[in-house]
Amino acid sequence: MQSGTAKTKEWVLEYEPEQPRQIEPLMGWTSSGDMRQQVQLRFESPEEAIAYCERHGIAYQLFKSKPVERRGISYADNFAVNRRDPWTH
Repeated sequence: MQSGTAKTKEWVLEYEPEQPRQIEPLMGWTSSGDMRQQVQLRFESPEEAIAYCERHGIAYQLFKSKPVERRGISYADNFAVNRRDPWTH
């Protein structure tokens, strides 16, 4: 798996749910009639997101994400002699 940093600098507008989710009795899936839960709007800066919310009368809250801690490892580390766990198939 490759965990890149693409699209991590964007600001995302997510709507609060207007209806609670319900369990569909036949299959057990969770469902909702609230179509706004499927919408995500992306902005390049927090100012753009705030301006959009104020222009459309949407209440908003800003949340900053914490930086992701990445551990640099290579494929060769899977076969290292000093590996913590034994390598097996």
